[in-house]
Amino acid sequence: MFKNVLTTVLIWLTALIVSGVFVWLLSDIVIHGLPRLSWAFLAEAPKNAGRSGGIGPIIISTLSILLVAMVTATPLSLATAVLLSEFTENDSVIGRLVRRSLDVLAGVPSIVFGLFGNAFFCIYLGLGFSILSGGLTLACMVLPILIRTAEEGLQATPDDYRLAAAALGMSRSATLVHLLLPSAAPALIAGLMLGVGRAVAETAALIFTSGYVDRMPDSLLDSGRALSVHIYDLSMNVAGGDTNAYSSALMLILLLLIINSIAMSLAKQWLHRDIVLYE
Repeated sequence: MFKNVLTTVLIWLTALIVSGVFVWLLSDIVIHGLPRLSWAFLAEAPKNAGRSGGIGPIIISTLSILLVAMVTATPLSLATAVLLSEFTENDSVIGRLVRRSLDVLAGVPSIVFGLFGNAFFCIYLGLGFSILSGGLTLACMVLPILIRTAEEGLQATPDDYRLAAAALGMSRSATLVHLLLPSAAPALIAGLMLGVGRAVAETAALIFTSGYVDRMPDSLLDSGRALSVHIYDLSMNVAGGDTNAYSSALMLILLLLIINSIAMSLAKQWLHRDIVLYE
């Protein structure tokens, strides 16, 4: 009895500590950043090294880098996860090698990815400091997370689904699209959120690939400054830039909330569509 009570108290205490730290950090950002947040701040370009003006070009650059990263990484990760879970034996040499490689890549520091992106995308492929280089580097970073979460979601799907689909004469592709992927949707969305969160909040890798330029990008081959890099620059290199740094951090959090809400909404619609289809 005492052990159960102690375990319950420790669980609640841990949850309260974690929630308290999060609320404290969020409230500090909101208190210092909300007064500066306005439509003009979101639309204008930075001025005076970011001390004044807004973050309009920064938001466009951030969304462009994120779009390149997720458009590149999502289909590759999904295809790899399907290959590992549906067409590769768990105890096969190739399967173990790929999974171990993914686990190692997931723990590689972001600065290493930044140096790799700079050497391969910027220099070797000749893309230079650009949104495309930054997005492709972030795609390499989030691939292990997306692949492993998607694979775990597919493997958690009961084998009865596959057997029932085979008994009904459904093809493997139809089974995958209409049964397995909707069943694994929570894991897919969780992986997508983790990938987006890491990509949007990344700083070190983007400094070496997308660059510091804070003007409006003309194309994907133009340099662009991400929100995370902008926050770092204002906090560490610009005297008097703390106010705009707080407002930029608040906008980064709001951007993450918006993206996650859209992803969850799309997942629910996808799952509901397949349920209605089979009813």
